[in-house]
Amino acid sequence: MFLLGILCIGVISCNQNQQNGYDKKSNQYLTALQKEIPIWTKFMPDSGIIKGIETTAKISKPLVGGRYWTGITNVSNPRITIYPPKAKNTGVAVVVFPGGGYRGLAIDIEGSEICEWLASIGITGILLKYRVPKSGPYWDSTCNCQKDPVKPLALQDAQRTLGLVRFHAKEWNIDPNKVGVIGFSAGGHLVANISTHYKERIYPITDSADKESCKPNFAIALYPGHMREHTTKEYDLNPTIPIDSNTPPTFLLQAGNDPVDDIEESLVYYMALNKAGVPTEYHIYADGKHAFGVRKTNLPINNWIQLVETWLHTIHMIAK
Repeated sequence: MFLLGILCIGVISCNQNQQNGYDKKSNQYLTALQKEIPIWTKFMPDSGIIKGIETTAKISKPLVGGRYWTGITNVSNPRITIYPPKAKNTGVAVVVFPGGGYRGLAIDIEGSEICEWLASIGITGILLKYRVPKSGPYWDSTCNCQKDPVKPLALQDAQRTLGLVRFHAKEWNIDPNKVGVIGFSAGGHLVANISTHYKERIYPITDSADKESCKPNFAIALYPGHMREHTTKEYDLNPTIPIDSNTPPTFLLQAGNDPVDDIEESLVYYMALNKAGVPTEYHIYADGKHAFGVRKTNLPINNWIQLVETWLHTIHMIAK
């Protein structure tokens, strides 16, 4: 979905007078002005792979909720942005992985706007601007084929971020036993990746943060992609996602008419989770297509945020 119809390219200016939180008049979660924190300070593994200047673009095709959305590519210096709770702090934190096909990042509709919603219900939202492009499995237009990355940069960044969150849990008012992840499309694949690749770091240990667990306490994946690659049989799961009974509780949601990541992507993931005995909740809506975020429309799929909040109660992350 990324970079379909670029309106303009450049750094997007922010309105300094914009208020944070939920704007009832426009029915939109407003993006906060926040400080970005580099996740790698002393050593970044495979730092020379991403080339070019980080670029921001407004995307007009398709419009989401009747508005443009913002895409970023050529991210070589991954950063996090912390959105502290605006309601009573639950102690829960969620690291947010935007989608973008591992070519770029849908940084607002699947990133900052998700963090604003989380903050509005007492959860610390942590937006990860992970390295792109080609940092995970991606579509190569030169061969019209799927390719795996030379190095799994996005997974490196995800592992590093989970460790950082737990290392700074006291400082950031987070319960280290209530740290989850949410991702969309390629970010949903990254959710599955970090949910099954947490036992050891895939890069050299650099500091105390890397000695903290990078296993999510729970996982939320919306319309995940790349779940059927490297398979030869129908309904087999990508073997690079080695689910077992220790995979964290998972919430899945998808629109049945998604034209980018079809329903079988999330279905095979659900089937594998269920077979392994992982507590999993799975929701399918008839309409919603791809990349709907939290922007208001007249479709029932907009209720997905209430479903997630209810699920967080049922797995005892949020008190009733």
